[in-house]
Amino acid sequence: MDYPPDATLQVIALAVLSAAGFGAALVTTHSGLKHMDAPNGAKVSIPTATLLLWLLYPFVDLADWQVAAIGIFALVGLFFPAAVTLLTFEANRRLGPTVTGAVGSTAPLFAVLGAAAFLEESLGARELIATSVIVLGTVALSSRQQVGASVSQRSDLWLPWTSAMLRALAQVLSKAGLALWPNPFAAALIGYTVSSAAVWSTALGGRGKAPAFTRSGAAWFAATGVLNGAAVLLMYHALSAGPVYVVSPIVATYPLFTLMLSAAVLREERHSRHTLVGVGLTVAGVVLLLAR
Repeated sequence: MDYPPDATLQVIALAVLSAAGFGAALVTTHSGLKHMDAPNGAKVSIPTATLLLWLLYPFVDLADWQVAAIGIFALVGLFFPAAVTLLTFEANRRLGPTVTGAVGSTAPLFAVLGAAAFLEESLGARELIATSVIVLGTVALSSRQQVGASVSQRSDLWLPWTSAMLRALAQVLSKAGLALWPNPFAAALIGYTVSSAAVWSTALGGRGKAPAFTRSGAAWFAATGVLNGAAVLLMYHALSAGPVYVVSPIVATYPLFTLMLSAAVLREERHSRHTLVGVGLTVAGVVLLLAR
């Protein structure tokens, strides 16, 4: 399907803003994990976004709803953002924000192939090459950290890898749901509501005394929830107007924003040759993807 130029520009802008939100959320998550653990962080961040969406509910038109689409959005909500958030938070704690973001950015490979297989999106050599270049670029951003990683840290890479695959599945399913009911707000509202229920039902079903919440940790994770919620809503808006093979790779550039914010706020990142190579490959991949 061909999209008009103005729609393409809108999709690009929405996807870039979504990437910025996801990238900033990794930084606030890193700060929050200094005060609270990942499960408790998820119990703050996801309901925060859900509450904000419900506060906006009276002002949004949800007419022409489709049962099948609601079912798809609810299915997505069982693992995104719930399971993806928990995996990302824990990966952030063990591996740091840049490594987590870089490995997680491999999601477009799974999403683009999934969209071609199940949504019958036209996937040419240019799109596949561009997506691969973007993935290589974002992975290169963390190569310095991974080289010196311990055996234990390398074994923890399953966390962001699993998160990446689930994120890709969520994008493909959400695109299918949005094709039935093109309402990005409904997709975000239903998904986050189900995720909030899943996170808290899991917590209530657990045994033992849970670690205490802290004011500082709750504040950081509330900010994370706002950023992630906005990023998801923007991503759904982009998916409703454009193909997965454009939206997913651009959203996956969020490690660039994580890198810049980590250097400015956390002061824990040092720009190296690997960083420059990663940035160059990522930008080149995006340019190739959007070339007409």
